[in-house]
Amino acid sequence: MTYLTMDCCCCCITKLPYLLHSGRKYERLRFQNVPRRKFFVQFHADKRIYASKSSPKRLKKSKEIQKVANPQLAESTLDEQNGISDKSSPTNSVNNSESQASVAIASRSSVLQACTLTSGFIAFTGVIIRQGSHLASSQGWPIADCSSEISFNFEIWHLQVVAGLVILITCSRLLLLKTWSDFAESSEASNQQVLTSLEPLDYTIVAFLPGISEELLFRGALLPLFGSNLISASAVAALFGILHLGSGRKFSFAIWATFVGLAYGYATILSSSLLVPMASHGINNLIGGIIWRLTHPNYQKTDV
Repeated sequence: MTYLTMDCCCCCITKLPYLLHSGRKYERLRFQNVPRRKFFVQFHADKRIYASKSSPKRLKKSKEIQKVANPQLAESTLDEQNGISDKSSPTNSVNNSESQASVAIASRSSVLQACTLTSGFIAFTGVIIRQGSHLASSQGWPIADCSSEISFNFEIWHLQVVAGLVILITCSRLLLLKTWSDFAESSEASNQQVLTSLEPLDYTIVAFLPGISEELLFRGALLPLFGSNLISASAVAALFGILHLGSGRKFSFAIWATFVGLAYGYATILSSSLLVPMASHGINNLIGGIIWRLTHPNYQKTDV
């Protein structure tokens, strides 16, 4: 309605030079001093509105004509539009690079220092518990002597137990990495943080120091302190798994650590030797690090 009213007003202004005023004759209006353009500002705006409404049809028609006249130019225009859409949509490679950049990679010195200090503290705690239980047991207290129940003795047949643990845990790890995506992500994040900046010989340090110290505390102190049986082994294994949460490792990694801890606990009860879980733990850590390094040969080292 507004467009129609404006058009009618404009027609009256352009076609009627005279107007009837109070019954008199037609008198010519004096518009000489008034700029003509002011009367058509709104009219020109309305014409632009109508033009914008019809522009999609004109644009479509012009594209069809252009396509018939010059098909190569039309194909290049489509290629440019596809290129813009490809740039706007993220690809899988970009997502992978962003996920890798989101993981904080520690420097070599930081990893070795943290590994040494943490392993030293864990081993010191295990030694205190073992010696404390031995002293309390010798004084007649109803506390199991950890050092006598789980010793450092080693026999030849213990090698079979160590080999069985290494095969079981290595095969289980490889199977879970392929079938359990959440565990694969947790393991990948942990390995990136710890192993990326290390040299090949450093893998032995970060594999055996935690293996020896953790087994000294969990299987050498806590397990005999609570009782050398499967119930105690399960409880210690659950604690061992919970303490492996954090630093990019999710609940799935805690379940895996609980399973590994239970296997080490059973081997400790079976052999009554602390060297069996220590050797198995260290070798499994080393194998896991080597497998990760072989599958990531071109991983860029970044120090934080």
